[in-house]
Formats: sequence, C-alpha cells, structure tokens
Amino acid sequence: MTTATVEGTDNGMAAALELDHVQSHLHPEPSYDVEAHPKPTGLEEIWRFTPLKRLRGLLDGTPSDASLEWKDELPTGATLTTITTDEAKAIGGIAPLDRLAALAVQNAGGATLLSIDGELDAPARIRLTGTSVEETVWGHIVVKVAPFSKATIAFDHIGSTTYATNVTYVVGDGAQLDVVNLVDWEDDAVHAVQNGISVGRDATVRFFEFTLGGDLVRSSTNVDYRGPGGSVDLLGIYFADAGQHLEHRQFVDHTAPRTRSNVEYKGALQGQDAHTVWIGNVLIRKVAEGIDTFEQNDNLVLTDGARADSVPNLEIETGDIAGAGHASTTGRFDDEHLFYLQSRGIDPTEAKRLVVHGFFNDIIRRIGVEDLQERLLSAIELELAAVVGNPAAVTA
Repeated sequence: MTTATVEGTDNGMAAALELDHVQSHLHPEPSYDVEAHPKPTGLEEIWRFTPLKRLRGLLDGTPSDASLEWKDELPTGATLTTITTDEAKAIGGIAPLDRLAALAVQNAGGATLLSIDGELDAPARIRLTGTSVEETVWGHIVVKVAPFSKATIAFDHIGSTTYATNVTYVVGDGAQLDVVNLVDWEDDAVHAVQNGISVGRDATVRFFEFTLGGDLVRSSTNVDYRGPGGSVDLLGIYFADAGQHLEHRQFVDHTAPRTRSNVEYKGALQGQDAHTVWIGNVLIRKVAEGIDTFEQNDNLVLTDGARADSVPNLEIETGDIAGAGHASTTGRFDDEHLFYLQSRGIDPTEAKRLVVHGFFNDIIRRIGVEDLQERLLSAIELELAAVVGNPAAVTA
C-alpha cells in the first residue's frame, strides 16, 4: 500500500492524518489533475451504469464562458466571494474522484466561495438557473464553515442547462451544517456533480439531496473525516419519469475513529425507460476504530418499463467497530397497504398517493424548514399526477 495524507486546514480542523491508500475499483484516488482520470469507456466500475453518450460532450472538457444565473438570499454570517482556483484548492477538502469533477475545476476559471461564520438565523439560499442546453457550463463552489458555526444552506437548480460542477464542503470542528440540494431541472438538462464533504472533529452534517428533473443527472457525494467524533447523514429522494436517468453515488471514507455515518436514499420510478442508479460504498479504515455506519436504498417501481439498479458496498479494514450494515429493496406498490386503505373507504387513486407520500415523508419531514418541505411535497404531487391521477390538491 501507498500512503495518502488527509490535510488539515486553517478552518479549525484536526492536523493531517497519514493514511494507507486503499486500492479499490470502487473509489479512484482523488486528484485535481485531469490526466489522472482517463476518459472513460463505460467499462469502468464507476462508469458502467452511466450512458456516456447522453452526457452531451461533457467528457471532452471543452472550455466555455457560459454560466448559470445566480440569485442568493444570505443572512448575516454568510458571505459570497469569488476566489481563484489555487485559493480554492488551498482551502482543502476532497479532490475530484472522477474526470468530470476534475474538468469542472479546471474549466470553471475560479470558484465561488460561500463562507459561514456563526449561527445563521435563517437558511442561506442560492438559486441556480440554466438558460440553455447548447453551451456547457462549468462550476466550482467551495463552502467553508467556521468552527462551532450552525447553518442551513439551500441550493435550488432550475431551468435548462448542460452543467458539470465540483462542490467542496469544509466543515470546521464542532460545527453543525444542514444542506438541502434540490435538483429540479427541465427535462432536457444534463447535470454532473461531485459533492465533497470534509467533516471536522465533533462536527455534524446532514446532506439532503432531492433529484426530480433533468434528462440525465449523475451525482457523486463523497465524505471524509478530519478528526474523531464527526457525524454525517446523507439523505436523498429521487423520482424518475419516462426516459430519465438519475444516478446517485455515495462514498463515505471513515478516516478517523469514533465517527458516524448514515446513508438513506429513496427513489420512485414511472414510465418507459425510467432508470435510476444508486451506488453506496463505505470504507472503514484501520484507524477508524469504534465507528458506526449504515446505508440503505429503497426503490418503488410505479409502472412497467422502469428499472432501478441498487448496489450497496462495505469495505472493512478493522474489527473494532460499533456497527456496520447495509440494505437495499426494490418493489412495486404494496398491495396490502392499498387494500387496507381502500377497505376503509379511500378511493384507489388517493390510496396510491398516500402510499407514495408515506414512502417519502420520513426523509422530507427531517428537513425542518417548512417552505422547503412544502416545495418538495408540491413537486412530488406533480410527479404523481402523471401516473396515479390529478387530484385537486395538485398545483402548478
């Protein structure tokens, strides 16, 4: 084995850790160098589910001056600035694990830095709007959370675009961060993103990911720990319609002892050739004694012609752990639940709606921000209208 260094930063994180590099086809070695990530053929483990031809040329890495429209609402304690690529790298965090993330950093021409310092009294909101699928947009965002800060950040993606981005979160010691990431593009959009989350000592992160729109969305979320005691929840919902490809990949790298992770993603599919992919991987290193981890993916297939791929993985290098496990389920409407509801006078259309809402509600209610919860419930109603009817509750 070779050794790798997890760097500390000036953000109040623990000192650098010397770690053995684990050779694995499930998680390539991180690097900002595009040449370290060869152009995929589709046979590689991390690419075999992705329809490369539908990436609309992103893998070629052609530079572009196109951009998304930004609109932000920032409470006191949150600031946005523009920094250089070198300055963004110096902040630390997880380097790109695939070619698209490396190209995004290389071609973005700098980065947008969102700095959080203190306890925010309202969510920091950023809306990104795409205006065209004809030009490629490259993005690089860095979120730096000062030690012992407390914040909720909401990213909202709408419109039409061809977009590749690398988003780095560097969360200081003792901080508490919630991120709500809503992807609700138009049906022609292509979006590839790597979210890299570095968690400081005793810090807590909840990362919510809701993917509803787009022709193709490929989202990779990677986590490491910069000190003991860190806790991460990765929580996601996706809803694929006919022809959509929605792919979510998580890699949680337990690089410190007494850390915790919980991954829970739920998906629904409807329509011909709707395709979802969920790949979960947790690596428990030799140094990560006393950790606790679980990952689960559940899929609900609403119509014929849809396909859900679900692959949970665990790689364990130490026997001294508090708990580790994974689970995956894929099924159709629960006939017993439907029968129970209909036997109590609820019509079939409403019964199906209630079953799907019950499937998703456990994750949505954990957000704790009322207007965001309402936005998601409304979006799910619109998705459901195409397959189970159009009740009066559905609004545009």
